[in-house]
Amino acid sequence: MPPRTKAPGRTTASAAKRSAPARKAAEKLKRVTAAARIDLYSARQYLDSSTLDELTVSIPFDVYFQDPAVREATKAYNFDETFTVPWEPGISDGPTSARFVVIDYDGTTEALNRPAKWDKKDNVFRDDNGVILDRNNLDTPQSHQVNVWATLQSALNFYESGAGLGRRISWGFEGNRLIVVPHAGYGENAYYDRDSKSLQFYYFDYNGDRVHTCLSADIINHEFGHAVLDGVRPLYRESVFVETAAFHEFVGDISAILIAFRNSKLRRQIGEVTNGDLDKDSALSSLAEQFGRKDEKPYLRTALNKLKYKEVNDSPSHHHMSQVLTGVMFDILREVYRYNRTKREHSVPQSLWFTASRMQNLAIQALDLLPPVDVTFADYAEAVLRAEQIVNPTDPDGYRGMMLKAFGKRGILEPKRIKKLADESSVLAPVEMRVFHEARDIASSPANAYRFLDDNRRQLLIPYGADLVVSDLSTAVKFTTRRRRQAKHILLQYVWREDVPLAGKQFGQFDGQTTDLLCGATLALDIDGNLLAWARKPGILPLMRSPTGRGKKGDAEVDAEAEAGVRRREAFLTALAARIQAGSVGGVPVSGALGLLQKSIAPLSSYVVNGTVRFGLAPHVGISNHSEDENNAMGDRSWSISS
Repeated sequence: MPPRTKAPGRTTASAAKRSAPARKAAEKLKRVTAAARIDLYSARQYLDSSTLDELTVSIPFDVYFQDPAVREATKAYNFDETFTVPWEPGISDGPTSARFVVIDYDGTTEALNRPAKWDKKDNVFRDDNGVILDRNNLDTPQSHQVNVWATLQSALNFYESGAGLGRRISWGFEGNRLIVVPHAGYGENAYYDRDSKSLQFYYFDYNGDRVHTCLSADIINHEFGHAVLDGVRPLYRESVFVETAAFHEFVGDISAILIAFRNSKLRRQIGEVTNGDLDKDSALSSLAEQFGRKDEKPYLRTALNKLKYKEVNDSPSHHHMSQVLTGVMFDILREVYRYNRTKREHSVPQSLWFTASRMQNLAIQALDLLPPVDVTFADYAEAVLRAEQIVNPTDPDGYRGMMLKAFGKRGILEPKRIKKLADESSVLAPVEMRVFHEARDIASSPANAYRFLDDNRRQLLIPYGADLVVSDLSTAVKFTTRRRRQAKHILLQYVWREDVPLAGKQFGQFDGQTTDLLCGATLALDIDGNLLAWARKPGILPLMRSPTGRGKKGDAEVDAEAEAGVRRREAFLTALAARIQAGSVGGVPVSGALGLLQKSIAPLSSYVVNGTVRFGLAPHVGISNHSEDENNAMGDRSWSISS
């Protein structure tokens, strides 16, 4: 809920209750000229958040810490009085900004609610009567509109900042504005939908109260995590693996946890409530408290769990499976915190601040090092370790060992792999290329990147018969844990498709057809052309061997890559057959107006492209965590709207 600036010519209770910092911010906003603010906006990437706040390039808003239930249970978690949204010149009614547009259409009542009105002069949103939308004006659709928009603006900044991805992100659809529907209809759900380019937030009744998912920061940030991952790795949607769907859920949950953790007042309250013991349940480890109450639980999910990979790797429920990865990252969070409390003898607030900063680096920067297709938990674990090594190469505090132990304890990384990773000490792992290309030239266009890849297929283990596509190319400037700028990163994703015949009764109605196996890799280079990371997903097309004959080191690498490709193909066919036999594959889902769902939807969809059948995750990724999710995936009941 929105800005805390004073309405011109009007004294209200809202103005009287505004904090001194908010009143000071409002006065600053009035003093800065439009031209000066544009100049500051242009230089924002070179300024830290406190400077942006001081120079009024950020707008203060009232938002819930997590949701209304948390506020009711603990008055200390009232409203976030330090919450700000980066100012930008294109903000307008809706709210509308460069990356979001709120369209408040209620699919149940078939009503289109009036949009919040942007007051450009005073940098506030107002309702139809000209009243500022803030904590004293909570019960209108317009206040909900501003709450969800402001929360999303802040989440976008969390991801795009140097401590995160260090670059602008694209959506997984054609277009640059994500549609936000605060009151999509009556139901216990919220979800991201690529097909309608939207985030949908529903509402329901519980114990006589109406619960709006658009008021829960946890749910908003969770669903936004899906949208971000779909943007940076859109081909994860074309996967038959439950683990890839589970990774999507993990990104949603870790987004909610870490974005909340960045708030200084929330950290202070967590320290007081837990007395610095993060093994205790708190607002940090609990997700979507208000949503969870409908199932007589204190939360929807918690990061405090002891699940191991072997306990969930055959689970048909991606929500259940995801909790292992959320749990291990929370284990790492607690270990980083404990180290700073005991070894560095920092205070509880200092340790919490440092941990919040370090975890944003670890968890978010690793997303850029993931393979472009079929991600696994082990892929993410290795990306986290590599991201940490890049920003902290000497590792004087032993964080890599700490993380290796955590991933091993949960069974995400096998002992042999842990030993090999522990022995790796070099940040830069050069790969000798047959044809040299300047890194700046590679980064300049997809066409240049393709020529680099094609000229070096042998060295990059790319089959000569593969129809290679550059699926994404970007540059990023990321921060170290000390907020120093790293050298510019070049992030290159490339993929190809290999035909795979489906032969046998296990493939049901698809027996005799041909499908695709997506293959490819992500290359991360620094601006000097040094290899930072290389995450591959091989196929079975023949690879070129050394022209000098057998027995060379390069040929051993080719053999290992070919064997890995065969294992991938077998795992793909096994997973697909299991999903088909379970009745989890349907046709192409069709969304209604503004992404409103049909009555049932399959966990996997199927469709035909140029005579080849393709399979993919259902486009609607929901917040629901019902126990019947397992039965849902196994086909024991009609599919729910939560994929």
